[in-house]
Amino acid sequence: MTMDTRDTRNTTAARDPEAVPPTGGDAAPAVTSVTGTPAPGGAAGAGTPPADGRARRVRRRGERGPLASFGLHAGLLVAAFVALFPPFWLLVTSFKPRQETFSLTLFAGFTLENYDHVINNTAFLTWFGNSVFIVTLTTVLGVFISSTTGYALSRFKFPGMRSLMWTLLLTQMFPMAVLIVPLYNLMARYGLLNQPVGLIVTYLTIAVPFCAWMMKGFFDSIPIAIDESGRVDGLSPFGTFWRLILPLAKPGLAVTAFYSFVTGWAEVAYATAFMTGERNLTLAGGLQTFVNQHTQDWHYMTAAAVLIAVPAALVFGYAQRHLQAGLTAGATKA
Repeated sequence: MTMDTRDTRNTTAARDPEAVPPTGGDAAPAVTSVTGTPAPGGAAGAGTPPADGRARRVRRRGERGPLASFGLHAGLLVAAFVALFPPFWLLVTSFKPRQETFSLTLFAGFTLENYDHVINNTAFLTWFGNSVFIVTLTTVLGVFISSTTGYALSRFKFPGMRSLMWTLLLTQMFPMAVLIVPLYNLMARYGLLNQPVGLIVTYLTIAVPFCAWMMKGFFDSIPIAIDESGRVDGLSPFGTFWRLILPLAKPGLAVTAFYSFVTGWAEVAYATAFMTGERNLTLAGGLQTFVNQHTQDWHYMTAAAVLIAVPAALVFGYAQRHLQAGLTAGATKA
């Protein structure tokens, strides 16, 4: 009997597929439209259209709503204003005369006298020369020492390697104010006070530990097979580093150079503690001569600050194409 019933259903299905009802508790599949909403004629209740007659749009995962998008853009605008307003107001104030320094008017008594006084009637050019000399040597030595240290930590195993890595890391835990007194005593003992060499060594103690760790992470992302191919070709370890690895490390070197440059260009605490006398000051230390317990020449100070910011902006503009790649290159290992 069962075989006859099954044969009858198959014959009926061949004649008219829609005439065969579902059996075995199977429910007819609901017909769905292209937009993802149930089409009329599907499962019971699935074909009921929305009250307004329009298909409801389903928001995709990760898509922001109008309110969230408005809040995000409003927050970004506020953050941009907070970041850009101080340098903008500094620039505006540098063109104001002394009596209009604290005026809220944008262009009140526009003048270039502040810049003329800073360049021609102060030791600004001397400070600039001192800063350029110190920063140049700090950047060159910082890049060389950091890259060689990072390469050695990345490629070689030697006694005391872990201790050296921990030492580089722990030096970043101490604030600069804590180190001023011991560094000052060392500089005085070896006659390095009021000497550019003393300030260069001090800046290297700041830049090298961080940059060495960063360069190690960058070198870890470069395949060791490149080193092995260089040794097969007869290169020494330093030759492999200098001729093969270093050209591939340009983004990391750009970040190291920029960090070393900023360390020497914008540092104030060590520059004022270890360098005395107007002719020995750097730019950061020279700024304090405009506003102190005896004088408050804010209009001159703003003009000098703008002049100091110009070289830093130029260096950043030149190196910025490498900065993003260099900052993220050491985050992963090959």
